[in-house]
Amino acid sequence: MLTDKQKEKLNEFRDVFIEYPIITTVFNDFDRLRLGKGLTGEKPCMLLNGDTGTGKTALIKQYKERHLPQFINGVMNYPVLVSRIPSNPTLESTLAKLLKDLGQVGSTERKLRINGTRLTTSLIRCLKTCGTELIIIDEFQELIEHNQGKKRREIANRLKYINDEAGVSIVLVGMPWAEKIADEPQWSSRLLVRRQLPYFKLSENPKHFVQLIIGLANRMPFTEKPNLSEQATVFALFSLSKGCFRTLKYFLDDAVLYALMGNAKTLTTKHLVKAFGVLFPDVPNLFTLPVAEITASEVERYSLYKLESAQDEDPFIATKFTDQMPISQLLRK
Repeated sequence: MLTDKQKEKLNEFRDVFIEYPIITTVFNDFDRLRLGKGLTGEKPCMLLNGDTGTGKTALIKQYKERHLPQFINGVMNYPVLVSRIPSNPTLESTLAKLLKDLGQVGSTERKLRINGTRLTTSLIRCLKTCGTELIIIDEFQELIEHNQGKKRREIANRLKYINDEAGVSIVLVGMPWAEKIADEPQWSSRLLVRRQLPYFKLSENPKHFVQLIIGLANRMPFTEKPNLSEQATVFALFSLSKGCFRTLKYFLDDAVLYALMGNAKTLTTKHLVKAFGVLFPDVPNLFTLPVAEITASEVERYSLYKLESAQDEDPFIATKFTDQMPISQLLRK
């Protein structure tokens, strides 16, 4: 069992945020978009997409926490409004959710739900009153999935109207197929900034993955910081995660848990072996293999969503990875 202090340390690590190069780029994009609030002319928008596990939601949460709401002259200001597509993804429910996230709740919201035009008018007024400089809408692909053709154009047009009338840039965040919104004429030229959060790939920039491992190790809650940058450890961590940040982090969370349970001064290979054995009991343990025997695969194509799929056909197409191959072969690709 863990003591309360150990639980606190584990929770701190579970919530740790690592800012690697693409994250810094996106944060800089957000900052530039916010600067447009006080300038004339159209306010450019942004599309941020990434496959499952790339850290989109964590990125948004971290940026929001750096720019929290605050009272200014008796009014609660929301410089960065973060919302998400609701479970019933319609234009009206999305606008109502934006209003709710601006602190507009209660009977007013219920009445406004009836009429999309009144929702829009109220939202624009609140955005101006609250000094909002940037709107970030997460899980945007759900609007793409549930609303096609005429309905999707209606949504695109309404968001464009809000962008113009409130004078606030909008960031649309979602899975790779969220980019379908760019097919709408109103948005194709408006999305001046388009970024993708990728999986890590050893064939493209292995240094970034190593830097991520070192960053995570330095934030682990031990008196002695673990050394996870040895070649065999890095290769094993990449093999099990396939370059997916979420998978990597979940695994290291477990390894840290076992180290804390054993009152260890630092995380060692023993704890990595233990965590792997529990999660993957039926395969050879990567952390006991020689470097030459470690194989891995990396992303080849990100997940897709077929908008025009047949009624009995699953529209979701999973992420495709390369075949397993020796790490040395991946590095030579």
